[in-house]
Amino acid sequence: MSKTITISLPVTNLDTSKAFYSAIGFEPNPNISDPTAAMMVWSENISVMLLTHDRWRTFTTRPIPPNTSSEVALNISCESREDVDAMAESASRNGGTTDINPVEDHGPMYGRDFCDPDGHVWGAMWMDADAGPGACNNSSGT
Repeated sequence: MSKTITISLPVTNLDTSKAFYSAIGFEPNPNISDPTAAMMVWSENISVMLLTHDRWRTFTTRPIPPNTSSEVALNISCESREDVDAMAESASRNGGTTDINPVEDHGPMYGRDFCDPDGHVWGAMWMDADAGPGACNNSSGT
């Protein structure tokens, strides 16, 4: 069996969250979905399980943090700088908040952070694999 990651997230409105994640490039898995949960697939090995608050509470008694707090930032790779910008702008158009942190532009490394409608932090990032080791160590270019 291959190793996979499934990130479970509590969401206020399942339909809104499904639309948001679809808009930024995730694909719904219709085989794992019901009125309280939806699996959204990023790649063969990475998925996000969206859970209504009531469903989330069946897994843990820990409180759901307010959407103004950050417990973790989830970063996903994009094919290009343009794809990073497209994902961030799509997030903004679909209920998210874009550029919650300063844009990271270090030449061969580029990233933008955004929140989903429930305040979960995501970072879209691109790195030029051909830039070589140490290419991003100095953002001033010297």
